[in-house]
Amino acid sequence: MSVLVDFSIFPVDKGGSVSTYVSRVVHVIRESGLAYQVGPMGTCIEGPWSEVMTVIDRCFKTLEADSDRIYLTIKGDFRRGTSGRIESKVKAVGGV
Repeated sequence: MSVLVDFSIFPVDKGGSVSTYVSRVVHVIRESGLAYQVGPMGTCIEGPWSEVMTVIDRCFKTLEADSDRIYLTIKGDFRRGTSGRIESKVKAVGGV
């Protein structure tokens, strides 16, 4: 069982560049051990629903500690009986 979640999260009260804060979020994702892929406008994570949602919650809490306003979008795709879809979905359309 696998859920793919593509999400973006960043503070909107930290000026024009938020790369320092996004780096903190990517560190949380990396430490989770889940499959992920960083893109220019968001990050895709793959794994069991509860684990993916736990990682997103940790990302939120990481930014919440010193942000007064956070922007967050989440898109998800669940498919029973599959895994490795971060790579296979991109390959299926000739993107890799």
